[in-house]
Amino acid sequence: MMIAAAVAFTLMSQAFADGGTLPPSVEYQGYNCTGKNMAPDLHWSGAPAGTQGLALIMHDPDAGAPGNWWHWVVFNIPPKTMGLGEMAENAMTAHDFAYGTNSFGSRGYGGPCPPPGKPHHYVFTLYALDVNPLPGADASTTGPQLLNLMQGHTLGKATLTGLFGR
Repeated sequence: MMIAAAVAFTLMSQAFADGGTLPPSVEYQGYNCTGKNMAPDLHWSGAPAGTQGLALIMHDPDAGAPGNWWHWVVFNIPPKTMGLGEMAENAMTAHDFAYGTNSFGSRGYGGPCPPPGKPHHYVFTLYALDVNPLPGADASTTGPQLLNLMQGHTLGKATLTGLFGR
């Protein structure tokens, strides 16, 4: 009898490799940062069986802010979705996903804007969930709140880390 190998749940980007440098277009526009604030393309495969919805967060664990800095909070992504193409912040509301509130105080994507010096790590984490929609999540949901709401609903997760410095 032949046993099929499990497919790994993976998160990838055509814009950068895991551990590589994020492209300049993702940089925030404001606070002395001059980027285009374009979310990078992301694609994934191998979501666990039983996945009913997906959630995505991007955070900077190197930020000096208490609890890190949350750049992107997305949830209620349909399970058949296999990726997000590069997009501007103002184009995000056209999708059937829900966006929470990032640390900039806005909904949608807010790109990297670290202080000059050593590059920061930007961790993209995709969660496979056993529910959709996620109970209790709404437009005011922050990254830490989303993590709490997903407890007990996470079937798997995939991560991708990019570096960015000024």
